[in-house]
Amino acid sequence: MTEEKAKALSEEELNARHADKMRKKKAARDKIMATKTIEKGLVIVNTGKGKGKSTAGFGMVFRSLGHGHRVGVVQFVKGRIETGERMALERFSDLVTIKRMGEGFTWETQDRQRDIDAARQAWDAAKEMIRSRDYRMVLCDELNIVLRYDYLPISEIVEFLKTEKPEDVHVVITGRNAKVELLEIADLVTDMTMVKHPFRSGVKPQEGIEF
Repeated sequence: MTEEKAKALSEEELNARHADKMRKKKAARDKIMATKTIEKGLVIVNTGKGKGKSTAGFGMVFRSLGHGHRVGVVQFVKGRIETGERMALERFSDLVTIKRMGEGFTWETQDRQRDIDAARQAWDAAKEMIRSRDYRMVLCDELNIVLRYDYLPISEIVEFLKTEKPEDVHVVITGRNAKVELLEIADLVTDMTMVKHPFRSGVKPQEGIEF
């Protein structure tokens, strides 16, 4: 519709056209939704160079809590950092179990074997949570980082998710540089793209934004 024609129509006519368009859109949407009948526990991967991977993961955690579901969280790297999400989740101690297993980024520890041992302990804790079926969702925060450095074999993680993860448990995995093997078996993958970041302009990580 051209701008001239739109101006010629009355508000009543514009409203009627809009309502008709939305009715058709709703009918098409309802038809599509009627074909979506599967309910299952998902493997969800948030990766990419952009900010927001863990943030999105914790967003799903809070959403799940809103429905009264129990949630498990294993932090593979951020063990030394006191994060806002951790402090907030501690208020839901009846529904959330948080295991802060990491000892910081590898350039902070500067000890490869120590990092490998920490990654193994964290993965063992995550597997226990997932297998238990006590949790509707388990967030493996920054698991992709330890996989990137080969602190854990990707084949082991993939095999576990394919064969041992209960059908009704969601597993959320965050961190940049997700392995191709993990992306292939995931049900939902989001690649965060960095367009602009204040860190590159000299702004330090800030409370409530980065942690």
